[in-house]
Amino acid sequence: MTGENTPVVIAARRTPIGTAGGGLRAYTVDALAAPVLAALAAQAPGPIDDVLLGNVMGPGGNPARVAALRAGLGDAIPGMTLDRQCASGLSAVVAAASAIRAGDAQVLLAGGAESPSTAPARTWPDGTVYTRAPFAPAGSPDPDMGPAADVVAARARISRPRQDAFAARSHARAIAAQRAGTFDAELVPLGHVAADERPRDRFTVERLARFRPAFGIGGTATAANSCGVNDGAAAVLVVSERRRRELGVPGLALEAAATRGCAPELLGLGAVDAIDAVAHGTPDAVEFTEAFAGQVLACLDATGIDEKTVSPDGGAIALGHPWGASGAVLVTRLFHRLVVQGRGETGLAALSSGGGIGVATRWRVVR
Repeated sequence: MTGENTPVVIAARRTPIGTAGGGLRAYTVDALAAPVLAALAAQAPGPIDDVLLGNVMGPGGNPARVAALRAGLGDAIPGMTLDRQCASGLSAVVAAASAIRAGDAQVLLAGGAESPSTAPARTWPDGTVYTRAPFAPAGSPDPDMGPAADVVAARARISRPRQDAFAARSHARAIAAQRAGTFDAELVPLGHVAADERPRDRFTVERLARFRPAFGIGGTATAANSCGVNDGAAAVLVVSERRRRELGVPGLALEAAATRGCAPELLGLGAVDAIDAVAHGTPDAVEFTEAFAGQVLACLDATGIDEKTVSPDGGAIALGHPWGASGAVLVTRLFHRLVVQGRGETGLAALSSGGGIGVATRWRVVR
């Protein structure tokens, strides 16, 4: 039963996902997010209370506030930026939903944005350059995500051929979706970039098998069965079920959400306990951020989800993984598949994040 204060997504948009250094290389985080926010604001049923955006790589200064101002939403909207690494965008959506459920807000925009192309270089006080902050205290296991994915895949006995097959399927699905115009209604083009840049045609299992391990001899993660480094933004418009009914529009209601932690050295498995906490029957669509094929498959096996049901129009291996935005991309994809295109009634969006964190959400179409 959907209650009056149940949070409901009634609109969702995203930019095309660009390859770092590619067509979106000149767009800062706020410049990526602002057109998406403006597009959603045009559909808002009243004043927007706040903007919540996930972001990982900076430049700091509360990009959510800067993007809201840049989008012309007005000086009164404060904006808040969240960092939960790859889970940032989905956590921003969950935080907005919680505010709606509590009655603390009526209309919220939530999502994420990431621009590795324009992210500032970072150094420690001694001048040492670093590419990511620590995921664990000094002296604790804190592997990089690629090597950690190799460990997770090995522990779960996920073979290299199976990973390559999963990645090839992701690319094939994304190419088919592009050609069918499946993404058109959700995209906010930026300049000359009107489509996701990463999907590769004819990326067959045979071609993927030629790639060498990316993180050491004996590993199974490669540049082809892993995600890319990407620029992009995505956001959703969240209101209460009561407001949705007044408007008379369909939406995607958040039925359950869970955030869980696991050992940082097994960070790829963070989603397992979160999915178990929200699992309820077999959803019509599953969107899971495909950071590394082996890591995703290990999570799916552990939770009993059929890998062929995941990312039905391609996932992050094909579309790209703009870290702070990726969780919001999942919800955007679910909204357009289930609500706009009418291809199902229930959905699951989940991911594992740096530091050993998982977030999972369960959704249902309401009309």
